[in-house]
Amino acid sequence: MSTLIVLGTQWGDEGKGKVVHYLSKQADYIVRYQGGNNAGHTLIFEDKPFVLHLIPSGILFPEKYCLITNGVVVDLKSLKREVDVLAKKKIVIKNRFFISEQAHIILPYHKIIDGILEDRNIKIGTTRKGIGPAYADKVKRIGIRTVDYLERDVFEDLLEKNLIEKVAVLKDKVDITDLKKKILEDYNELSEFVRPFIANTSFMIERAISDNKRILFESAQGTLLDLDFGTYPFVTSSNPIAGGVCSGAGVGPTRINNVLGVMKAYTTRVGEGPFTTELFDEVGDYLRERGGEYGATTGRPRRCGWFDSVIIRHSVRVNDIKHLILTKLDCMEDLDKIKICVAYKYKNKIYKEFPASRTIQKYAKPVYEEMPGFNGKVKGVINFESLPTNAQRYIKRLEELIGASIDLVSVGRKREEIIEVNKDINWL
Repeated sequence: MSTLIVLGTQWGDEGKGKVVHYLSKQADYIVRYQGGNNAGHTLIFEDKPFVLHLIPSGILFPEKYCLITNGVVVDLKSLKREVDVLAKKKIVIKNRFFISEQAHIILPYHKIIDGILEDRNIKIGTTRKGIGPAYADKVKRIGIRTVDYLERDVFEDLLEKNLIEKVAVLKDKVDITDLKKKILEDYNELSEFVRPFIANTSFMIERAISDNKRILFESAQGTLLDLDFGTYPFVTSSNPIAGGVCSGAGVGPTRINNVLGVMKAYTTRVGEGPFTTELFDEVGDYLRERGGEYGATTGRPRRCGWFDSVIIRHSVRVNDIKHLILTKLDCMEDLDKIKICVAYKYKNKIYKEFPASRTIQKYAKPVYEEMPGFNGKVKGVINFESLPTNAQRYIKRLEELIGASIDLVSVGRKREEIIEVNKDINWL
């Protein structure tokens, strides 16, 4: 058995899609275990950018099995658009793409409620895709799963009860009768579309493990957006951390062999919430433009800042990360000086571990360590020793600060532009 979790260590957008794409050739199964179409993986496929929101990026390789498990919430219309795009690119997914019968579905009213809550309450900076309200229904035990959706009488009964429960929120925004009519008008097409993909994915994974298949679990978002361990309440509605695989895919904890954390050479986040190392100057602008830091799902410009070792130490601990890949090192070429946040300072107290306090998260100042930048070529380098000396020193210093090994370094957008610092690791 060989199982690997690939997850984000910051606020998402670390380049997980490329990493999963890079490792997918070694895997037999690629499994998405949480989140929804609020995430986006930008890949370079046939020299062109290619964005996937729900389907694991391993689908681009023939003969790979790709699963969306019970921890994911699924927008069927969005999924259908994604499948249609793959079909146009001649990528066949029949009999190798499956969705858990226990995955909850996102319906139009979830998106409407998402927008209402974002406008009325604390601004989280959601994508307004209905993710949070769909997870809320799941927790309230009124959610609709794919297995429920396929039985029309069960679905109609649950839909009626859901609309009654939500009428107080929806009545000022939409006509409930018209909304119900539109949902039912879409039903035949969407139910027939999704029916061939529905399966008991937990059983499929267990069988694959027993057959000694290689399984790669991929998260959406990042650890600092985790519902429990992120910058609450500015978080997502699920658990991107390694522990989320057990509940989100129906896999026992002893079945996990390894965790690979993905982190940028600097820090970004999208949406609202604390960001201790955020830059509001020309360096922040430089990183945004060099890194193409615009949301794959929304197109929103990402907030950019220096590397924050405090949050990475937090991620290393809660995910039990031993191995890391550092991405976008090439985007830091030509900076004269580089800063690393080694601690937070609030009211003359130093915090080296990530604080849970909303107040400290919001008002703490970064304690920086400064290093010289690297002016030599990074992009296109094929081995660690050929990197500029200061780039090598930067990587080694990050390892010392975060307590985990950087075994891979990404130096470009293409799948092949990865330096294997430690060639002895068999990931899968």
